[in-house]
Amino acid sequence: MKKEDCIFCKLANGIIPTNSIYEDEDFKVILDADPATKGHALILPKEHFANIYEVDDAVAAKILPLAKRLATHMTEKLGCDGFNILQNNGEAAGQTVFHLHVHLVPRYDDGRNILTWSHVKFTEEETKEICESLQMK
Repeated sequence: MKKEDCIFCKLANGIIPTNSIYEDEDFKVILDADPATKGHALILPKEHFANIYEVDDAVAAKILPLAKRLATHMTEKLGCDGFNILQNNGEAAGQTVFHLHVHLVPRYDDGRNILTWSHVKFTEEETKEICESLQMK
């Protein structure tokens, strides 16, 4: 299903022109219009899923192998020194476009740190409670 008012549906399905670096029946990979680094790209499913919670398992199973293939290719072509593969879900996580997408961010030894977070300390008891609450059965 495509969503008529979704900008990423339009980009992924060729309704709006893009700087595409890869395409198959399920995905289009485009250069980010507002990149964090040289070569920053987005994996866009052609079908509309707002986030990881909605994505079809068959589509989800194809994303990481594609990200690996692209990261390997991009590292070779760009000569980057590292790579971030990032996927955000919900506003609190930094998602700004509500169409599932994966960021491919080449990293360079230029001193710029574009992904940071503050570390949180938990007591041993709190960690145990968190662990117990998250265990899947």
